[in-house]
Amino acid sequence: MTVDFGWSPRPADWSDALRTSVPLYRLAPWFAAALGVLGVVVLVLGMTWAGVFGLVLAVVIGGLVPVGAAVNFHNHPLAAKAVTGTADDHSLRMSVGEAARSELRWAELPGWAETARGFVLRTGTAAVYAVPHRAFADDDAVARFRSLLVAHVGPAA
Repeated sequence: MTVDFGWSPRPADWSDALRTSVPLYRLAPWFAAALGVLGVVVLVLGMTWAGVFGLVLAVVIGGLVPVGAAVNFHNHPLAAKAVTGTADDHSLRMSVGEAARSELRWAELPGWAETARGFVLRTGTAAVYAVPHRAFADDDAVARFRSLLVAHVGPAA
């Protein structure tokens, strides 16, 4: 079984991968919400400066994840270049034009996750690959890719 795919990356793909694989990115919105609620409580108690400070920090922490992902995306030389790939029973191959090519045997992927936006593939190193659902021609191709992952890597984490 072979599945071909291709897409033009977006900053949201990077955010999705970061939220899935880095606890700091995953927990930042919750921390920002808690700090915002605390800031409002402190404002109600009459401590204006402390309440405003808490609300400002909540906004900064809440904005760090999307802004950080967008900045990293735009500063990476290959981030916005079209990606093509093929997956079969032997490996997963992806390329960014002529600039970069990678082939990962399934054994090199210890885990993966699926989000509403796409697949996040973890390697044995710190590298993470985000393959959005829009990269596939149709829902059948998405299902075939998912079944390759389950068969060769295991169930989603």
